[in-house]
Amino acid sequence: MKPIKVGLLGLGTVGTGVVRIIEGHQEDLHRQTGSAIEIAKILVQDKSKLRNISVDADKLTENVWDVISDSEIDVVVEVMGGVSATKDHILTALGNGKHIVTANKDLMAMHGAEILAKAAEHGCDVFYEASVAGGIPIIRALVEGFSSDRITKIMGIVNGTTNYILTKMSQEGAAYADVLKEAQALGYAEADPTSDVEGLDAARKMTILSTLGFHANVSLSDVEAKGISKVTKEDIQYGKKLGYEVKLLGIAENHDGHISVSVQPTMVKSSHPLASVNGVFNAVYVTGEAVGETMFYGAGAGELPTATSVVADLVAVVQNLKLGVSGRRVLAPYKEKKLKTDEQIACKNFILLHVEDKAGVLAQITQIFAEHEVSLESVFQHPNKHNPKAEIIIITHDANQASMKNVLKQFESMDVIHAIKSVYRVEG
Repeated sequence: MKPIKVGLLGLGTVGTGVVRIIEGHQEDLHRQTGSAIEIAKILVQDKSKLRNISVDADKLTENVWDVISDSEIDVVVEVMGGVSATKDHILTALGNGKHIVTANKDLMAMHGAEILAKAAEHGCDVFYEASVAGGIPIIRALVEGFSSDRITKIMGIVNGTTNYILTKMSQEGAAYADVLKEAQALGYAEADPTSDVEGLDAARKMTILSTLGFHANVSLSDVEAKGISKVTKEDIQYGKKLGYEVKLLGIAENHDGHISVSVQPTMVKSSHPLASVNGVFNAVYVTGEAVGETMFYGAGAGELPTATSVVADLVAVVQNLKLGVSGRRVLAPYKEKKLKTDEQIACKNFILLHVEDKAGVLAQITQIFAEHEVSLESVFQHPNKHNPKAEIIIITHDANQASMKNVLKQFESMDVIHAIKSVYRVEG
């Protein structure tokens, strides 16, 4: 075959990694695809900017149309980020018959269905492995590895920034605000960390994973997201004493065709594999009806891990071109989306209460649980010399979300309960 020409949108961290891999692995790529792969054009904001990689100046352009409208370019690789304008560029490129590889989680979470429909219309491939969990091939696993199975649960640590923060809080007893500043200084967290620490980044990734895993068109608005900004070092230490680690988990479940997707700080049993995933690493735990439990672990971000996934997708595009099957692997969601109600969502819960330290209070509390048919697994009272009120920790058995909301609402009106300090889902 003639050389496959690639147009690259963006030459930041990931784009630089893509160039390094394509130029450094030419022999391997040729043997895998039967074709040379050539980067023909690269869109940048400023051609005169000094870069830490040598690129032929003639390949650089500041005009996106030089890439998406160039008749010689076969594949457009998008690693520049953004949503609205980027979507328009991708749709235009697809309309021009170009295949797409993207690392853009925001784009695919918000407009994936429209982009895939456009790709199918024009017989083009769209691959987006790098949009979730960096170098971990989780999308390929869901689409291909689990194609003969029914996935019932996807549970994962899919944001390295929050995992780094929670790991430092757990291992060093540090406060959230202090570790966030450290993460920002190291470049793990943005100057505005909202997307990471409030669970929005993870929610976008879980939108993509649940859509692929359950074959239903899950929207970002379907994901209930809660971040880690309210997690305290005391919560983490109490959890450790009881055998749990706090992790920000994305949790997607499918029972009898009814789906729930959430992102929330979760008490994970120390014996569970996800509890030992530390630092900036990611991991996705997938449960299938036939295969049972599996876990995928690795670097969730970074120049070369993410670029590796991008180039792997590029290899898949070229292989499809060679086989003449381009556009035939686009699998749009085909199942009706049925979301679980609060009555159908059930889990164990960890609850920390500050209460009056007097006789009869615990009996009142347990009576409320009984009235709403929530059974208790364990109840602990810990002395705290820094708190004049009693601290009670309760771990429930599986309880539906509607009942738990009613319990907590009733607690708020009780004079003997001074604060519902913390509430966490429990897994493992």
